[in-house]
Amino acid sequence: MAPLLEVRGLHKRFPVGSGGRYVHAVTGVDLDVAAGETHGLVGESGSGKSTVGRLILRLLDPDAGTARFAGQDLFALSGAELRAARRRMQLVYQDPASSLDPRWTARDLVAEPWAIGRMHDAAERRRRADALLERVGLDPAQGGKRPAAFSGGQLQRIGIARALALNPRLVVADEPVSALDVSVQAQILNLLLSLQDKLGLTYLFVAHDLSVVKHISDRVAVMYVGRIVETAPTEELFASPRHPYTEALLSAVPKPDPRLRSDRIVLQGEVADPANAPPGCHFHPRCPYAHAICREQAPLLQEIAPNHFVSCHRAAELSLRGVARSDS
Repeated sequence: MAPLLEVRGLHKRFPVGSGGRYVHAVTGVDLDVAAGETHGLVGESGSGKSTVGRLILRLLDPDAGTARFAGQDLFALSGAELRAARRRMQLVYQDPASSLDPRWTARDLVAEPWAIGRMHDAAERRRRADALLERVGLDPAQGGKRPAAFSGGQLQRIGIARALALNPRLVVADEPVSALDVSVQAQILNLLLSLQDKLGLTYLFVAHDLSVVKHISDRVAVMYVGRIVETAPTEELFASPRHPYTEALLSAVPKPDPRLRSDRIVLQGEVADPANAPPGCHFHPRCPYAHAICREQAPLLQEIAPNHFVSCHRAAELSLRGVARSDS
């Protein structure tokens, strides 16, 4: 069965100043997202993960590559066809406060997609908006309040309700809990899981916090400086990482046992500059396992175990440390 979303060879660069230099934000990304699953996309700030999400939604145009959604080539669409496709793909933003117009009421914010599409009359929009507010855990009686009257978690619930207004199949959740208190994060994650179960949603979940990704994702792709370096089912990735960068990220996942907290791998050096990335494997200047070939040749993303892909010259010979199931 074909995936709901199939991305191949995705590239995006941005000009830097007037000297002909470019930031290579996304380089050759391949990604498959199955219908009904949550696919995590993780990496440090600047890795390109949010850019991937915006390219898929056609908020940015790619320099190269293809993206097929439900059989349609997204990058070949324009006009009415693109607008129709966008209704089936929605975005939940990182900062709910900045994504909601402070002058509008919660009810009007949720009903905005219907108003733009000239769908339903005013009474029906109000009824549907109240039903969506209730579905995401808010009292419809609060629908007449403006964003300033809500907490961060409540604002994110409003943002989620607005994203659901057009009954999308795919939701790109771009760091949807990183701006929230830890106690509220769990509530929003559980809400997303509940909505997925009831509505059959598919998520591309962008995050930098691996503990959050582990809680919600069926599959995870790890990005470093614009490239996917490893992708695998969540449990396998956490238990048996095959890329040194993934191993380092997993070592930073909080552990309840104080005796295990000293095991963190502290990478030396800085994240590679995407405007002047090193030759070969972009990770080699920080990698404790790097050999000469790593400095000379860029590794390909290859399947090293069933449904487990890694971009590392030494993946087959390294024995890397993961996160034991008992730590989850």
